[in-house]
Amino acid sequence: MRNGPDISEVAALIGDPGRAHMLLALLDGRALSAGELAGEAGVTLQTASGHLARMVEAGLLCVEKQGRHRYFRLATAEVAEALSALLALADQGARRRVRTGPRDAAMRKARSCYNHLAGEMAVRAYDSLRQRGLIVVAQDGLDLSDAGHAAFAGLGVALTGSRKPLCRECLDWSERRMHLSGPLGTGLLTMVLDRGWARRETGSRVVAFTQTGEAAFRKAFPLTGDV
Repeated sequence: MRNGPDISEVAALIGDPGRAHMLLALLDGRALSAGELAGEAGVTLQTASGHLARMVEAGLLCVEKQGRHRYFRLATAEVAEALSALLALADQGARRRVRTGPRDAAMRKARSCYNHLAGEMAVRAYDSLRQRGLIVVAQDGLDLSDAGHAAFAGLGVALTGSRKPLCRECLDWSERRMHLSGPLGTGLLTMVLDRGWARRETGSRVVAFTQTGEAAFRKAFPLTGDV
């Protein structure tokens, strides 16, 4: 037997279509009931309960209790990042789903990924920060430079007391490039929502930018070659 963690057990849990649908339904950071997740997976409540118990035991999900009710959410940001990476792999496979309709276009442009911003707009922010030297490679991952701290303070993103590392890379499944996760990625999503640059679409992971909000975001995160 090889030493180290056995990825086959986790892979088998995620690989079941019903469980995969449940996990992806939680990718926007919400906590959902067993009944809601059963509906997402298209299975009975009894079957969903068995799936959920196995995923909780494996550390993929955690349970939040509110009175008599129990809600499930992704256990950690690392679980969300792993799911995003698997989405990127599935998207480039021969059996990927055909992308049609305005909702899919909106999802590719901007969406929530657990607790941070994803999609084209998030990748733009990451690229802009790297181009301008506002995030740098540190010993434990990525970190903000002094100029980066000043830039985010100017945008009203409070990072005081945030855990280290402040930011991590997360593979964006639709762009197949990196966007930000960690406290900085969370702060970025919170900032665009609080400023009214964008809003969450009900019942969807889509983060819909207004016209003025998109212009403000692009100005805040410029790229080389912008006109």
